[in-house]
Amino acid sequence: KCRTGPLDIVFVIDSSRSVRPFEFETMRRFMIDIIGNLDVGPNATRVGVIQYSSQVQNIFSLKTFFTRADMEKAINSIIPLAQGTMTGLAIQYAMNVAFTTQEGARPLHKKIPRIAIIVTDGRPQDRVTEVSTQARNAGIEIYAVGIQRADMNSLRAMASPPLEEHVFLVESFELIQQFGKQFQDKLCGVDMCVEQEHGCQHSCISTPGSFYCECNPGYRLNMDGKTCSPIDACADGRHGCQHQCVSVRGSYSCRCRAGYYLSHNKRSCTMIDYCSFGNHSCQHECVSIPNGHYCRCRSGFTLQPDSKSCRATDLCNGVDHGCEFKCVSTDGSYHCVCPEGQQLQADGKSCSKCGARHVDLVMVIDGSKSVRPQNFELVKQFVNRIVDLLEVSPHGTRVGLVQYSSRVRTEFPLNKYHSADEIKKAVMDVEYMEKGTMTGLALKHMVEHSFSELEGARPPSHNIPRIGLVFTDGRSQDDISEWAKRAKESGIVMFAVGVGKAVEEELKAIASEPVEQHFSYSADFTTMTHLVENFSLNICPEESKGETEIRSPCECEALVQFQTNTVAILQSLTEKNILWACSLAQMTARLEDLEKQIANSK
Repeated sequence: KCRTGPLDIVFVIDSSRSVRPFEFETMRRFMIDIIGNLDVGPNATRVGVIQYSSQVQNIFSLKTFFTRADMEKAINSIIPLAQGTMTGLAIQYAMNVAFTTQEGARPLHKKIPRIAIIVTDGRPQDRVTEVSTQARNAGIEIYAVGIQRADMNSLRAMASPPLEEHVFLVESFELIQQFGKQFQDKLCGVDMCVEQEHGCQHSCISTPGSFYCECNPGYRLNMDGKTCSPIDACADGRHGCQHQCVSVRGSYSCRCRAGYYLSHNKRSCTMIDYCSFGNHSCQHECVSIPNGHYCRCRSGFTLQPDSKSCRATDLCNGVDHGCEFKCVSTDGSYHCVCPEGQQLQADGKSCSKCGARHVDLVMVIDGSKSVRPQNFELVKQFVNRIVDLLEVSPHGTRVGLVQYSSRVRTEFPLNKYHSADEIKKAVMDVEYMEKGTMTGLALKHMVEHSFSELEGARPPSHNIPRIGLVFTDGRSQDDISEWAKRAKESGIVMFAVGVGKAVEEELKAIASEPVEQHFSYSADFTTMTHLVENFSLNICPEESKGETEIRSPCECEALVQFQTNTVAILQSLTEKNILWACSLAQMTARLEDLEKQIANSK
């Protein structure tokens, strides 16, 4: 067997009238013997056969048969044309039709040799030199086999160089079968992959007189033509994976993040419904989240400390009251109230904003593991309730947010957002950090970074109050005293909010004086919204806008000033009246003197 690698072979057989029937039979035998020693198949050697005389007939193409038995049957069924000898026309057909990819030839870039074996017994009746040159230039290797009466010059004009390896002349049809064995050796040649060190990393493919390297599926051949590299099927970005693309030997698969599973389309991801497992024990509702679940109570109920059971609450928790600040339940009813210093608006729900005083407010929230995801959502709602109290603008109040656990992360600085809506959206987009509780590290970050002018804090000369609000649910894992002290010494008014297992001593150490007005505590996350009221009075105290002082006309100092100015004006008027009265008396006395003088003259 010829094992030197795949070939595309087309036999071009002369069936002119000069070839007698018994001679044509020896040509059949020649083709069958050659094919019998080839490794044929769709990925091995492919074979086609055409016969010609005055015209060209395709017996079978390179894509027709892939077994020797089918090829032998087709060859034995050939009926000779028995006309002229148009060899040039046959070469033209082989080049333009038989060796096209449409007829089964492999593409040229695959480097599979294209071989035409022309067998003729006479002189061509048309020109062969020019068309043979075109065929060779098109990548076809031509073997010219002449029998008996064949013209040697024509054979040499058709064959590929070197001619001594591609031109054969057999004296008679009887000897062609013995020649077939010699030609087989010429066709197959030496297996270069076996005879020399090829250096191919994966596979070596032999060709007549040479070889080339191929890579296994899922790999591509490198520029050196020998080594192979895995094909990264994810690199082109067309994989369509929703979460992650994993490249595997020329292909890829999609993978989902923790808490999700791969959908039926093998690309999109669906969150795992942990509530569907039936073991959540929630009294009212179970809410699935990535990597777990939490319990939620229906409207009008409060989640209890066991995080599973619910208890009925007052009307404010049972209806959509719409109060901007706080809802107060009464017997069978409720009403809305506002923080001290703000007035309830005509709609009975909204409050006047804390707009007269501008501040730089940085809130530092605890994102440690003990808070838990569902409670962290309540913390974010708490932050947004405070934002609702403020008139946020570039020249008004500015708000920054910092989250901490074992590390500290600025969620957004003071100069990031310029409206309450932008801030509230950014707060709800904050992702829960988990891990430890490094409150001291968070205070250090706040003092050194959050209140820097680089992050949007206004210079001290602008007289804009700086307020820091620290929210925590447990004992700090580092020392807080040094940076709590530095914060207050640097002019930051510190508020401390504790929930659950927060340590009162630590809260008081953080809070500014008077401590009672600057720290608050709630035993449960679900009931901490009332703490907003504790901050409203302190965050929105007396009216102040930067360097411009606006004083109430009713303040004592202003009244004294008004009184002093009024007395001065009255005194001035009195003095002017006295002078005018004196002048009038003098004029009256002079008139009386004149009257006396006139009377005496008469």
